[in-house]
Amino acid sequence: MIVAVADTGPLIHLDEIGALGLLSVVDRLLIPQTVYEELEAGTVPSALTSIEYENVEAEMAEFAVDLDPGETAALAVASEHSAVPLTDDLAARDAAEDLDVEVHGSIGVIVLGYTREELTKSKAIELMRALQTETSLFVTEAVVERGIGLLEESA
Repeated sequence: MIVAVADTGPLIHLDEIGALGLLSVVDRLLIPQTVYEELEAGTVPSALTSIEYENVEAEMAEFAVDLDPGETAALAVASEHSAVPLTDDLAARDAAEDLDVEVHGSIGVIVLGYTREELTKSKAIELMRALQTETSLFVTEAVVERGIGLLEESA
């Protein structure tokens, strides 16, 4: 069973390419209240209403990482619930790895969609390339190629 905690980034970036619904491939999706408030400060993606998720509070008082509040909340909730944090932020990914927490981003969600047979390989590659060219996320060609490699490995 895959329990995931979303940071703001993947929610925004997957929505930008019309793929927010892919988050339904996780078995249980948690969104910290702090992350939801960050979305509300901008625009909550309308596609979020079509996804089943739980809005949760984070216990951040004793969680010492130097990240923004949403990323800190996502890591705290992931730690509390033995969940996988979903973040596209490099500093948050590094912090998760320092805590020995498995972490994934938008490309990882696309790979999971492929492995759970929600996407064809060609659609998964198309979405990865769209993350690079059509979103506010900075993704290098090397990262996209690594994602495509993950598709090959999971086939």
